[in-house]
Amino acid sequence: MVFPDGKVEVLPTPVAVRQAKELDLDLVLVSPTADPPVAKIIDYGEWAYQQKKRQHEAKKKQHVMDLKEVKFRPNTDEHDYAFKRNHALRFLQEGNKVKATVAFRGREITHADLGRGLLEKLVAELGEQGTVEGRPRMEGRLMHVIISPKKSK
Repeated sequence: MVFPDGKVEVLPTPVAVRQAKELDLDLVLVSPTADPPVAKIIDYGEWAYQQKKRQHEAKKKQHVMDLKEVKFRPNTDEHDYAFKRNHALRFLQEGNKVKATVAFRGREITHADLGRGLLEKLVAELGEQGTVEGRPRMEGRLMHVIISPKKSK
């Protein structure tokens, strides 16, 4: 058992509970798997509040990775392509995944090779900033590829 002043003693449970009540505090089991189990005499409400506060601070610092999408058509003009490539580049630098999609309408589906070429060109140009999660895949009238940001060292 650990007392509030830092003193450590090995006591039977009923004695430890009695001493905690005398100090008007709670007996909290800190490490139940240790031999002997470790308990602390502390104010449980304050301890729980501090734990919640620590978890909130840790949550603030974490970055959630979003999936951002850039859409193309098989006959996308060079300027439009460059504009969207720059968006994808910015998304990767912000630490988000990018889903590049080529949508086919009507008879454009017969030219799936144009869409695949467009996606492979994008993958090659973003190769420095991202890693590809698989090859371009066709799902219905959409062909897509997912690019995740490279891990920074």
